[in-house]
Amino acid sequence: MSTETRFRACPLCEAICGLELRFDDGVLQAIRGDKDDPFSRGHICPKGNAIIDLERDPDRLRQPLRRRGRDWETIGWDEALAEAGERLAAVQREHGEDAVGVYLGNPNVHHFGHIAYLPPLLRALRTRNRFSASSVDQWPHQLVNLLMYGHQWLLPIPDIDRTDYCLMLGANPVASNGSLMTAPGAEKRLKALAARGRLVVVDPRRNETAAIASEHLPIRPAGDVWFLLALLHEMAALSPPRVAHYGDRLDGLENALDAVRAFDTIDVEARCGIAAETVRRIAAELLAAPTAVVYGRMGVSTQRHGSLSQWLIQLINLFSGNLDRPGGALPNAPIVPVTGPGTPAGSRGRWHSRVRGLPELCGELPVAALVEEITTPGAGQIRALFTCAGNPVLSTPNGRALDAALGGLDFMVSVDPYLNETTRHAHLILPPASALTQYHYDVYFNAFAVRRVARLSVPLAERGADERGDWEILDGIGASHARATEKSWTPQSEPRELLAQWLKAGRSGIDLAALEAAPHGLDLGPLEPSLLGRLQTEDGRIQCAPPLMLDALSALSAEPPAAAGELRLIGRRHVRSNNSWMHNAPRLIKGKPRHHLLVHPDDLLAAGVDDGARARLRSAHGVIDVDVMASDEVGRGTVCLPHGFGHQRDGVRLAQAAQVVGASYNDLGDPSALDAPSGNAALNGLAVHLESIAAAG
Repeated sequence: MSTETRFRACPLCEAICGLELRFDDGVLQAIRGDKDDPFSRGHICPKGNAIIDLERDPDRLRQPLRRRGRDWETIGWDEALAEAGERLAAVQREHGEDAVGVYLGNPNVHHFGHIAYLPPLLRALRTRNRFSASSVDQWPHQLVNLLMYGHQWLLPIPDIDRTDYCLMLGANPVASNGSLMTAPGAEKRLKALAARGRLVVVDPRRNETAAIASEHLPIRPAGDVWFLLALLHEMAALSPPRVAHYGDRLDGLENALDAVRAFDTIDVEARCGIAAETVRRIAAELLAAPTAVVYGRMGVSTQRHGSLSQWLIQLINLFSGNLDRPGGALPNAPIVPVTGPGTPAGSRGRWHSRVRGLPELCGELPVAALVEEITTPGAGQIRALFTCAGNPVLSTPNGRALDAALGGLDFMVSVDPYLNETTRHAHLILPPASALTQYHYDVYFNAFAVRRVARLSVPLAERGADERGDWEILDGIGASHARATEKSWTPQSEPRELLAQWLKAGRSGIDLAALEAAPHGLDLGPLEPSLLGRLQTEDGRIQCAPPLMLDALSALSAEPPAAAGELRLIGRRHVRSNNSWMHNAPRLIKGKPRHHLLVHPDDLLAAGVDDGARARLRSAHGVIDVDVMASDEVGRGTVCLPHGFGHQRDGVRLAQAAQVVGASYNDLGDPSALDAPSGNAALNGLAVHLESIAAAG
């Protein structure tokens, strides 16, 4: 038996941990953390080990499937790619370019073959009906970066390895591995932070990160904007802005502070559940700390006031003098730049959705509008859909309605390795080969890392003759569409060559040979101040008071009091089930069930529901049956349910996932509940009612 050990970055999550993979006679047998990776230092989460399950998964598709009625047939790649491009073109010839819709899922940002090869295909399709998982995730971040700093990805990163004080809202990096704060081994890093300083977690639930924090402040769902307003208000009462080192590069700071001061924050506890004296203490601690940073993530963004909250976080970091400062929040400067000349800075309102008139953001429309754009007749109605690495039936608002709408499309093609809850509606499924067979460089998550690092992942196995890389599939669809529309198509270079070109354009001095000579990756040092030198605003200054944010602030009003029996729903993540596709990996679904609705014991008593019972959860837009669990992790008035469940549907080929019980959070989603400035879906803070199934009839 021949044994070989190879190294690469994990392709499955934001932490980009280094992996050591052992192959016996060419077959993957074991995976562990790469102790020589200078960034992850041997850390590996359950997803890294689950790569073995994905490689061996009998449900994973390896050749194209074409639907014939209720059955599927395997076809060749040439035939499949030709049909995909031709049928998309045929729909556009008859109904116009916007009759083709596009949905891009979260995994697209994890694969160089998607990051580099999707843009040419999207430009060729020329449709304005483009949607992605971004609008159920981080659009408020992108919008605030665009308005304040001039580029959607000029994103200040919390310098958690050097800060003395971290105030964290709506984030759970112990479970999520960091997200827009790439930090492998987040638990160790945060424990070290709490040991040398303070980590304060603000969240409606006492989550895994709160459990290791110096302090947990339970907040009412979607109350973050009121807490942040009061916090900045108190900081301004204690100290003048500490902004001398920004020189004349600030525009509108006093206007922003005046707008904040205009809000009466005396009833902050009634609005967010955190006492005024606690807010005052946190303000004093932030100002007294040698270095400090405020960070808000998905729980902050996916609510009605996500953009306002993210704007206030930037203002607080700026006011305290910790923006673009070591130990505070400062942007990464990756060797493959995602900002600067030649990168898409972003936009808002260049066009609007057909039915509701929602503005585009960064070239996309809110995915909350996807259902109506499919089902509403008229010019521009979506009649064909291209999906890539996404499962919007389980991950976007009003999932049940989307499930029904997809069945009425004239044509649907999906680039995906599974026949899942969404792709079961496709006419063609085009499965990419294993990530282990392809070159990869993590463009975006290196750019969001808490240190400057770089690592190239080279192919570790040969693709089968009947397999295609994701980049080949996307290029093939583009070429087929071009032939059908009699337009030119210029194929891009293969990934290794294209990456070499991108590295050269980045002018870091690090080329492909240097990355290939460093199989464990390169540590290029800590984050360094660079924001002021990279601003892309028209006047080269930080825009502290964008009119869009001031308008949103002036329109801010308190939520109406909860009706009798009304609860507020929030989501949660678990390190083994962050995404729906993970539920087909045996290593990830083992252990205790994780689908339960967490409810405070007092709320169970009031609803007449027993701990462990099956109950009915209603929103204004849907109803699901859930298994409940009494928990003091959530306060009274808050219930908590994970995303990514709801696999028990006809026509799905996911044998392991079918055994994972649990309802889909997004079947309760309200497509009209949006963060108005960005269009991001407001998934958290949803009003719901819990009752026994017997009482519900």
